Amino acid sequence: MDALISNFASPIVLAFVLGIVSRLVKSNLELPKPLYQSISIYLLLAIGLKGGVELSKTSFDVVVWPVGATLLLGVVTPITAFLVLRYMGRFDMDNAAGIAAHYGSVSVVTYIAAIAYAESVGLQAEGFMPTLVALLEIPGIVVALMIPLLLSTGGGSVKKAMHEVFTGSSIMLLMGGLLIGFVSGPERFASVEPFFVTMFNGALVLFLLELGIVTASRLRDLKKAGLFLVGFGIIVPILHGILAIWLGLLAGLSVAGAGVFAAMVSSGSYIAAPAAVRIALPKASPTLYLTASLGITFPFNITLGIPLYFVIANWMGG
Repeated sequence: MDALISNFASPIVLAFVLGIVSRLVKSNLELPKPLYQSISIYLLLAIGLKGGVELSKTSFDVVVWPVGATLLLGVVTPITAFLVLRYMGRFDMDNAAGIAAHYGSVSVVTYIAAIAYAESVGLQAEGFMPTLVALLEIPGIVVALMIPLLLSTGGGSVKKAMHEVFTGSSIMLLMGGLLIGFVSGPERFASVEPFFVTMFNGALVLFLLELGIVTASRLRDLKKAGLFLVGFGIIVPILHGILAIWLGLLAGLSVAGAGVFAAMVSSGSYIAAPAAVRIALPKASPTLYLTASLGITFPFNITLGIPLYFVIANWMGG
């Protein structure tokens, strides 16, 4: 209960709630699009830079098992999500694969919120976690988009979708930032550290304010999504999160690292995955996959999921 109260009282979550409330009361509050885009670029690059710096200080034997666990989950989670949607939810092939792609990938903002939560309760996850974020974003999308192709249902261009994923801004910024941070190292990074570290949480508050507004605009789609998708958007992420905690601890992550890892794996992408699905699976409904990832799973994780994963991680790791 203390963990839950601590999370709800954080400026990040409260800013998200403010964004939802402002839309529900029909306020004209919104962030200018150029500012929102600039903050997105800043956050992604900052995550990559900090991860690259920490990676430069980390030995290979420490990071190899967490990397292996990340790649494994990047394959397992879209498959399990697809099977649940296709055979329990009775979704058609394209929509099941399209939604599964979102849950095989990762929400970078959920990861950031998990890191902020860990710090708020006095915990510190491993510094190389941004590397795992970058690695997790791609495999799940690839696996999910390959399912209709392998089952011969026909779709859009998988080749174009893969190009969209690998050259998309989120991957370019994360991977580019990792490389820059790794090459620069702690000493050279010190000159820009005040900008990319000290100001990070302030920018995150503004970003969550805008995401609250965007999330509230999709709440009306819950009626179209149906009760099954609502249950899926909560229960499946929890199961994925528990699996991530178990594998993360086996791979050598700390309790804090396992909690953050669970938040990553349980999240649903709403940046890279929609762009890829739109190209590869044009028949998949954006109402379904965006409502699931952004309208259901994201609010759940930000408010209740992250504290829950840390409680479970502490129980399993303690």
